Amino acid sequence: MNMQKTAAAMAAIGIGLGAFGAHGLEGILENNGSTETWKTAVLYHLVHAVAIYFAAAIDGIRPIAHARWAMRLWLAGILLFSGSLYGLALTGWGVLGPITPLGGLAFIAGWVLLLFPAKKAD
Repeated sequence: MNMQKTAAAMAAIGIGLGAFGAHGLEGILENNGSTETWKTAVLYHLVHAVAIYFAAAIDGIRPIAHARWAMRLWLAGILLFSGSLYGLALTGWGVLGPITPLGGLAFIAGWVLLLFPAKKAD
């Protein structure tokens, strides 16, 4: 899987969801009090899409095993954290709430991995 292309797609989707939330869903989100939830989902989505993109670019120059795992964890975080918040904002289904922290843990784990030195990947 080409992580730079995946990250670019994630960023495009995040921007689209941000715009859709601000314009297409504005009334729905305001009526159910979920505007901030949607904004939080978009923020974390976009920040980690950019992080994946740049980590993939660096990995292409100097492969580092931890960076690859960090990218995978950040992608999982986008899907779990932001995805559950998007769903929660739209549906109000409480069953999605417990999924959000799992995505948050994936984000954190990805960043923590980068705290520790890794040998060059072969």
